[in-house]
Amino acid sequence: MELKFVDPRALKDNPDKARRSKSNPQSDALLLATIKAVGIVQPPVVAPATDGGNGYVIDAGHRRVKQAIVAGLEEIAVLVIDRAEDGGAMRSLAETLAHEQLNPVDQWRAIERLVALGWTEEAIAMALSLPVRQIRKLRLLATVLPSMLDHMAKGDMPNEGQLRTIASASLEEQRQVWKAHKPSKADPQVSWWSVAQGLTRTRMYARDASFGEDLAQAYGIAWVEDLFAPADEDSRYTTDVEAFLGAQQEWMTNNLPKKGVVVEAGQWGEPKLPPKAERVYGKPGKSDHTAMYLDREGKVQSVAFRMPETKKPKGKNGASAGDPGVDDTTIVAKSRPDVTRKGIDMIGDLRTYALHEALSRAPIEDDTLMALLMLAFAGQNVTVASGARDISHYGSAGLGEHAARLFDQDGKLVFDMDTLRVAVRSLLIDVLSCRQNRSDSGVVARVAGDAIGADNFLPNMGTEEFLSCLSRPALEASCADTSVLPRQKVKDTRTALVEHFREGHFVHPSALFAPDQAKLVSWLKKHEAAEQPDDDTPAGQDELEGDATIEPAHGDVDQAPSVHDGARDDDNVEGFREAAE
Repeated sequence: MELKFVDPRALKDNPDKARRSKSNPQSDALLLATIKAVGIVQPPVVAPATDGGNGYVIDAGHRRVKQAIVAGLEEIAVLVIDRAEDGGAMRSLAETLAHEQLNPVDQWRAIERLVALGWTEEAIAMALSLPVRQIRKLRLLATVLPSMLDHMAKGDMPNEGQLRTIASASLEEQRQVWKAHKPSKADPQVSWWSVAQGLTRTRMYARDASFGEDLAQAYGIAWVEDLFAPADEDSRYTTDVEAFLGAQQEWMTNNLPKKGVVVEAGQWGEPKLPPKAERVYGKPGKSDHTAMYLDREGKVQSVAFRMPETKKPKGKNGASAGDPGVDDTTIVAKSRPDVTRKGIDMIGDLRTYALHEALSRAPIEDDTLMALLMLAFAGQNVTVASGARDISHYGSAGLGEHAARLFDQDGKLVFDMDTLRVAVRSLLIDVLSCRQNRSDSGVVARVAGDAIGADNFLPNMGTEEFLSCLSRPALEASCADTSVLPRQKVKDTRTALVEHFREGHFVHPSALFAPDQAKLVSWLKKHEAAEQPDDDTPAGQDELEGDATIEPAHGDVDQAPSVHDGARDDDNVEGFREAAE
């Protein structure tokens, strides 16, 4: 260690210094005034340059050297010491913290450098006189989007809860939310509450799980440690809600008591007991049943209930249903559906894509095309405001652009068959949908897809994203026509199927377009044309006035149209008859 006097302008900045962000201007002004008044009280610490020159690199005291230059000092005292093994990283961090508090981003960067140099979290905490938990909190910033970190380094920091939410999200999710909420020149302040709300995901905690690690691995659940939670509780959680609930459901199924049943929870979290069941609030008896269900937080709950006694005729041995030891009440436990709600939504999207591809590229006869057009307008997602009657459900449909193709510049309806076919196909694409939302066309979209062979346009569904939506039985059933054998773990089976279908083509049977015959028959009965009752409409009265009902022309092709306000000539009647035929 040696004290020397050097020109502050000749000193080199340490590239590994702890403080990266700009220091507080008020603190810099106060330091400058102190240096002008009494000079530098505490000499900066420097070390010889490692490049072989005669210069010195600042280890501690970058702000003092900078303000000495601003004050115009020609020479300052510095303390020359040997270079530390870690390049002075710990000394720089400790000295900087002792003078002006670093912002959390700079602290994290310095701590990460120390960890890379071999320092443990415990050693860093001991050297800086900080709790180990604080060091771990700062290291949480490692999962924060770099552009967010740059803004946080300016002093605009979220609170602990918001930071926890941000850090637990993926970088892609953070990027999308930050794009919508990043600061601008007009509004430089970030609403961290909005950012955290956009990244909030439901957490399912390990302390609420009834299943063990075997089911957690089978469902691919990876626990994440909540570093902000109290140290005396299990803070592990997962955001894979479907996997958590699936594991809970399977655990309940495997651990049902003798007279147990798995039920669903109602709107208010109460269990939906079997019909005529009476809940038991006291101590249950031997003949009572147990209902297990998942509450709103995903916890396994159980209640006792009692079924009413039923009298049944005696058997050959004289024993009746009410005798001890005879239990005729059978309650079937509800198992997990083969395809989850997410899987059904994915099927709807894939069906819609295949349907649209088929409508664009598949060969379709003209008569089929016109029939599809009629089916499309019969879909439940179509809005029509004709003026004759109000059948609007969701507002107006902006489908005029397709019909506009059939008009010329003078507003006349002039088109050829090729133009008509293109317009009809584009209209069908905009109308027909298989998605599980308000845009669903219903069974007619399934019929349309089946008619034009849209099954051939379904993409490969043997992906990790879709197969994760299948239950264990459905996943194992998908292995039937393949060389893949079901594994003990669901995750391993799914991985094997993904690898098998990587170069192949897999379509789940539930995604095929062929409609359910019962639903189709029900739809046909619902939309059958009812016979119009005879009424005493006065002669000469316009049937479009008042509450007159317009009878659809179903099955009336052999009858001439009715004549209003004068008779049509025979040629017109014959033309109508030919068109109908």
